Amino acid sequence: MLENIQTPEDFRNFTFAQLAQLSNEVRDRILSVISETGGHLASSLGAVELTIALHYVYQTPIDKLVWDVGHQCYTHKIITGRNGQFPTIRQHNGLSGFPRTCESPFDVFDVGHASTSISVALGIAKARDTLGEKFHVVSVIGDGSMTGGLAFEGLNNAGALKTNLAVVLNDNKMSISPNVGALSSYLNRILTDPRYNKLKSDIWELTGKLKGVGSGIRNVVGRLDESLKHLVLPGKLFEDLGFRYFGPIDGHNFEEMVPLFRNIRQNISGPVLIHVITKKGKGYKPAEENAPKFHGIGSFETQTGKIKGKRDIPTYSAVFGKTLCALAEKNKAIVGITAAMPAGTGLEKFAELFPDRFFDVGIAESHAVTFAAGFASQGLRPVVALYSTFLQRAFDQIIHDVAIQKLNVVFCIDRGGLTPDDGPTHHGAFDLAYLRCIPNMVIMSPKDENELRHMMWTALRIEGPVAIRYPKGEALGVEQTEPYEEIPVPMPEIVLKGKDVLLLAVGEMVQKALSVAAILKKQGITPTVVNSRFIKPIAHSDILSLTQAHSHIFTLETGTVRGGFGTAVLEAIHGCLSETRKFEMIGFPDGFIQHGEKERIYQELKLTDNNIAEKVINTITI
Repeated sequence: MLENIQTPEDFRNFTFAQLAQLSNEVRDRILSVISETGGHLASSLGAVELTIALHYVYQTPIDKLVWDVGHQCYTHKIITGRNGQFPTIRQHNGLSGFPRTCESPFDVFDVGHASTSISVALGIAKARDTLGEKFHVVSVIGDGSMTGGLAFEGLNNAGALKTNLAVVLNDNKMSISPNVGALSSYLNRILTDPRYNKLKSDIWELTGKLKGVGSGIRNVVGRLDESLKHLVLPGKLFEDLGFRYFGPIDGHNFEEMVPLFRNIRQNISGPVLIHVITKKGKGYKPAEENAPKFHGIGSFETQTGKIKGKRDIPTYSAVFGKTLCALAEKNKAIVGITAAMPAGTGLEKFAELFPDRFFDVGIAESHAVTFAAGFASQGLRPVVALYSTFLQRAFDQIIHDVAIQKLNVVFCIDRGGLTPDDGPTHHGAFDLAYLRCIPNMVIMSPKDENELRHMMWTALRIEGPVAIRYPKGEALGVEQTEPYEEIPVPMPEIVLKGKDVLLLAVGEMVQKALSVAAILKKQGITPTVVNSRFIKPIAHSDILSLTQAHSHIFTLETGTVRGGFGTAVLEAIHGCLSETRKFEMIGFPDGFIQHGEKERIYQELKLTDNNIAEKVINTITI
C-alpha cells in the first residue's frame, strides 16, 4: 500500500481500516530506516495516525500544516512524496530530519527549535486574510513545546485577533480515562455539529434584537459551550485565551480524529485548539517503555533496542554530569538547571543524587537563565546546562539578568560546534561570537574531557558569569587526573613548540591542530601549537609574544570566524602584523551549514587535517 502513496491525495478516499493499515506500514518504514540511520524515533512513531488524519482531512499543500520543532515529521515526509528518499534522512545531501521548504511544497516553514509553530501559523493566517486568500492553517505542537513562553505569546495574540486558526496539541504525557474519553467524544460531536452551531448563532442574533432581556440571555448562550465542557474537560486555560477547545481525543483512532477535524474545518470559525492524546514510541515496545532513550538515537538493533557500536569512551556530556555530581557533593551551593534536556546534557545522575538542587524548567531557556540569576543573587552557584543552539534563545537574559550584575552563573554549553545530523538549526556555530561581546563574561573551551573537569572547578572560583563550551559526542578517552587544578585566567597552554608557524587553537580544534602539525612536520615545517583555552579574556601579552616569534599565525575554531575566537586574536595582535607577518582565521564560514556526517561536512568546509595543512603550506609559500 505505502509504495503507491506519493501525495495525500492518494489515500484521501481510504476507509478507516485502510488508513490503519497504511499507519502500520509507515510505522514499519520509520523503524526500519531509523534503526540504520539514527534519528528522532519516539516522537515520530507517536504521531503516525495523527499526521495521516490531518493530511486526510486538510487539503494540503493548499491548506498549511505548520510543525513545531519537527521531531515528529517523518510520517509527513514519507506520505508527501519522499518515501523513496527516506533512507537518506539526516545524511549528507539527503533529506533533513526537520521540515525544509526547499524539499517539498508540503513543508510550509523551516523549523528545528521549539514553541515557534503557533506564531508562524498565526502569521500565515493573517497574511492569508490580508491577501484575501482562502485556505486553512494548522499548527501542530507537542506538550513539551507548550512549556515554552513563545507558544503562549502566540496563543495570546491568536486569541485576541480571532482569526481562523487551528492548533493541534499533541499531548503524549496524558492518558484518557474511559469515562472522560467517551464524554469528551460526545461533547466534541455536539459542539462541532453544524446544526448546534447554527442554532446557537440564530439564538445569538435573535436575542441581540430583544430589548431588556436580550443581554442576559446572550450571556447564557455565550457561556453554553463553557458550561458543558468545564464539567469534565481540561481546556479552560485555552478558552480563557480566546480559543474554542475540543478534546481530549485519541490520537491513534481515526474514527475519533477524522470526524472532529472535518467538522472543525467545515463548521468552526475563529481560533480552535484540538487536544490530541498520543503515545511516544507507539508500536515499538522498547521506545514505548523508554521514550527518552529513543527521542534522538543512533543506529540500533530493532529486536532489542540496543545501540549499535557503542564504545566505552565517555561523551563530554557524561563527563560534565559526573564532574558536577562530584563537585556538588562537596559544594552545597551548587544547583543544576536545564531546559528539558536532563538526559542530553548529562544531568540525570545529578537529578537523582540532588533532587532538591536540580531544576528542569521545560523548554524555557530564557527563564532558565533568569531563574539562575535569582539563585546567584542569593549567593548560590547555579550551573546552567544547555545546548549551544538553544542558549542563543536567552541572549537578552544573559546580558540583562546576569552579566550587568556580574552574577556567578556558570553556563555549560553542550554541542558547541557541529551537531552534524541535525543541520543549520542545531549547529553551535555562533556562541563564541555572541558571548564574546558581553562585558564581564569569561569564556573557556577545553581541549579534552580532563581539561573540562578542571575548567568546571575553575569556573566555580571565578567572580562573575562563566561559559564553558564543549562539543557533542565522544571525548578523547584521556586520563582524568586528580585533584582538580585551578587554571589561571587567561593563561594559554603551549602543547607543541616549533617555529615560523603558530597554530592558535581552541576546544576540539587543539587535537586537529596537532594532527595538522604532524602533516606539516613531514613537509619540513614545525609549527607551534597553542591550546588557547580562553576565548575571553584573551591573554594579550602571551599571544603578542608568541606572534612576534612567528611569521605566520593561524587561529582554529569550530565556530563562525565572524566575531569569534579568531577575531579576538586579531584584535589583540593587529598592530604587529605586516607584509612579513601574516594572519589567517580558520573556522566556519559566514553562512549556514547543512546536515550530514561530520567528516563530510569538514570536507565541504575544507576543514579536514589535510585541507588545513594545505592552506598553511600555500600561505607560507606565497
